[in-house]
Amino acid sequence: MRTRRAVLAVLSSVLLVPIASPAFAAPAGPTEPVHDYASAVREQVWVQTPVDSDGDGRRDRVAVRVIRPRDVGHKIPVIFQPSPYYAGLKDVPNHDDIDREGILRRAAPPGANRAETVTFSGYLDNYFVPRGYAVVFADSLGSGGSDGCPTSGGRNETLGMKAVVDWLNGRAKGWDAGGAEVSADWSTGKTGMIGVSYNGTLPNAVASTGVEGLETIVPIAAISSWYDYYRANGGVVAPGGFQGEDLDVLARAVLTRQNPEVCAPVMDAIERDQDRVTGDYSKYWAERDYTRDASRVKASVLLVHGLHDMNVRTGQAGQWWDLLAANNVPRKIWLHQGAHSDPFSIRRAEWLDTLHAWMDHWLYGIDNDIMSRPMADVEVAPNVWKTSRNWPIPGARTADWYAGQNGELSPVPERSRRATFVDDPARTAENLAANPAAADGNRLAFQTAPLTAETRLSGTPEITVRADLNGKSPYLTALLVDYGAANRFAGRRAVPGQDCVGPGIPEDPGCFNRSEYVTAETPYEIVTRGWVDVRNRHGRNVSEPITPGVAYTVKWDLQTTDHVFAPGHRIGLVIISTERDHTLRYPAGTEVGVRLGISRISMPLARP
Repeated sequence: MRTRRAVLAVLSSVLLVPIASPAFAAPAGPTEPVHDYASAVREQVWVQTPVDSDGDGRRDRVAVRVIRPRDVGHKIPVIFQPSPYYAGLKDVPNHDDIDREGILRRAAPPGANRAETVTFSGYLDNYFVPRGYAVVFADSLGSGGSDGCPTSGGRNETLGMKAVVDWLNGRAKGWDAGGAEVSADWSTGKTGMIGVSYNGTLPNAVASTGVEGLETIVPIAAISSWYDYYRANGGVVAPGGFQGEDLDVLARAVLTRQNPEVCAPVMDAIERDQDRVTGDYSKYWAERDYTRDASRVKASVLLVHGLHDMNVRTGQAGQWWDLLAANNVPRKIWLHQGAHSDPFSIRRAEWLDTLHAWMDHWLYGIDNDIMSRPMADVEVAPNVWKTSRNWPIPGARTADWYAGQNGELSPVPERSRRATFVDDPARTAENLAANPAAADGNRLAFQTAPLTAETRLSGTPEITVRADLNGKSPYLTALLVDYGAANRFAGRRAVPGQDCVGPGIPEDPGCFNRSEYVTAETPYEIVTRGWVDVRNRHGRNVSEPITPGVAYTVKWDLQTTDHVFAPGHRIGLVIISTERDHTLRYPAGTEVGVRLGISRISMPLARP
C-alpha cells in the first residue's frame, strides 16, 4: 500500500495560496489545500422542484446553501449533503400501541437544534473547499427553509433533492433571496452526495433515479428500503431505541418549515396509509423502496455501515450492496464496529484519506489508486481491520445447521420432535440469550460444539422454522449468538484533544473532538437477529390467519453481518417470539411448538 498522506493538520500548518490564473486547469494529481477558506463564496439559493407536495398550486422549492472557493480559475465539482435535520427536530410522541405502558418520545440527536445559515456543520467544508470543491447543503422538502411536506422517504423527497443535482447541471432554476435567478455556472455538474442516516438515505434515493451528473454517492448508515426500517417480513418492527416510532412520527418530527399546518393532510395520510395493523408490504411502501430501482443506479457507491447499528440495521446495507454488485456498480464497502455513526469518528485519518481519493477520482477524474485498493475494509473486532478483494468475503460458503435435542446445533439433522416455549414480552433478547444451557421456559436455545478454529460469518444468515403458535403473538424472532468470553464493543467515548482537518473561521474552526471505543469483557454477544410475522408466511405483502395447533414452515432473513467466532467459542441460536425492544408486544402466554430436526439456520461461514 502506498504511503498515507498526512491528512490531519493544525490550521497554522495549512498552506493557503489562492489561484487566480484563468488558465489554471483541473489537477492531474491529488487535490491540495491551496484555496483560501476564509474568503470562500457563501450563498443561499432556492431551487425549484417538479413537485407540489403541499398542494398550494406552486411547485415546491428547496433551500440550498453553497460554499465554494473564490477565483479558482475553472469550474469545480460539488460534494452535496442533503438533510431534513438542519433546522432541528420537533418533539413528537411515538405510537403507544406497542403495549399498555404509555407513550414514548424520541429526542433530537445532539446538535439537531442548531439552525443552519451559511455556516456549515461538520468537516466536509473545512476539508474539501480548500482543495477546490464546492460543498452544498440542502433542506429536504418540508424542513428548514424548503417548501413542500416531508413524507419519510416518499417520491417527493427524492425529486426534491434530485432537483439540486439538476440545478448544478443547468437543468433546474434557482433564485436568491431577492428573487433574482441564479445559475450554478461555476459547477462542472459532477456531483457526489454524502451523508449519515437520513442524510445518507437521500443519496440512495436520488441515485435510484439514474440522474445525470450524480457521479458518486457515499451512503453512511443509510436506508435502502423504508419498509425494512419500520417493518420486517410482515411484522411491525421498530428501529432500536425508538419503540413506537413510524413513518408519520418521523415526518412530523422533521416538519420544521414555515406554516407547517399546510402539511396536516399529508401527515394524516401517512398515519393512515402506513398500516400499523397488518405490517404488510404495499404500494405505499414500494414508493419508499429504493432497491426496486437499483438497476438504474449509475453513480459509484462508497457504502459505510456500523456492525452494531441497531437504528438503521445492517440488512439495509446488505441488500443494497448485493443489488449494486448484481448490476456491476463500481463500489467499495467499509464495515466498522461502531453503531449509528460516521467513520470520521471511528478511523479519522484513514477515512479522510479514502474519501479524499474517492472524490478526487470520481469528481475530478484523477487517475489514482482508489479503485485498485481492496474493495472491502471490515473491522472484525474493535480496532482490528481486515481487507478483502470482494464482500461477502471470498470463501464464505453457506451451510445448514439444525436445531436438535439437548440444545445441540449440528450440521447433521436428526429425527423430528416438538419442543415448546411460552412467550414472555417482558423479557429482553439479551436476557433470553444468556445461559443457553440453563432451563428456560421462554425460549429455545441451541449451541454448536466448541469451535476448533477461527470461523468467520460474512453475509446474510437465513433461518427456516417449522412451528405452531397458540396465543396472541404472531411473531418469531431468531437470535444468532457468539458464546464465549471476549473483549467486545460496548460504545464510544470522548477523549482529550482535537483534530483540525482544515482551515476555518471563528464560527466554524474546522477542529473536531476525538473519541475512542469502549470495550468490555462479556460472556456472549448477540451477533445478529431477525423477525417474522407468521401471518405473512407466504409473503410479506399478504397476511393469513394462524390456526392454533397447525404447524407452518416459515423462512426469514437475519440482519447482514461480518463476525469472527474465536476458537473454543460456540455458535448459538436462540428462538423466541416477542423481542421486547423491536416487535409489538402482544399479551404474554403464546405457546410456540418448534419442530427440531427440521428447523435450521443457514450461515455463510469461512475459515482462514
